[in-house]
Amino acid sequence: MQDETRPPRPFSQACENNKHAILEILARYLVGPLRVLEIGSGTGQHAAWFCQRLPALRWQCSDLEVDQAGIQAWLDDAGRADLPRPVDLDVRLSPWPVEEVDAVFSANTAHIMGWDTVQAFVAGVGSVLVPGGLFLLYGPFNYEGTYTSESNRRFDAWLAARDPASAIRDFEQVDAAAARAGLVPVEDCGMPANNRLLVWRKR
Repeated sequence: MQDETRPPRPFSQACENNKHAILEILARYLVGPLRVLEIGSGTGQHAAWFCQRLPALRWQCSDLEVDQAGIQAWLDDAGRADLPRPVDLDVRLSPWPVEEVDAVFSANTAHIMGWDTVQAFVAGVGSVLVPGGLFLLYGPFNYEGTYTSESNRRFDAWLAARDPASAIRDFEQVDAAAARAGLVPVEDCGMPANNRLLVWRKR
């Protein structure tokens, strides 16, 4: 019988669609007992899925307070009693309320932030990563100001109508922000549905 005292778990079809492809990359990079901070955990689906399949990781979810009950519902069902509760994290505020971590992962966040917020986000990543730590960022990106697909062009128009500050980001601008944060590019992984998974390492 379902526990009616628990909040319903939120659901994202995009998370369901991309979790297998993302896991394949994470499993290559996140090996061993690492501390991983997820920025913008959203529904919590990714965290629950990855933690079940990469049990050595200590996965720290984060998002704004309004999303944390849903995230916790997914974590509760993941069967990992050792996982910490989600932390309230606004990337624009410094310092971040987290300890140093070995890796930062984020999916589908950069294009729903304003550019100033993206820059604060990347700078914050650089501030919490240990030397040699990894930053893995998933989502759609443009290259030299050019869309990689017609579907991304339509998606960008939808983003602009929803919020003029949001947009598909240019890889070169994000990479420059990463360089300012002390991060060097490692790999640019092609993903399904015209997305990418970008990997940087802290110097």
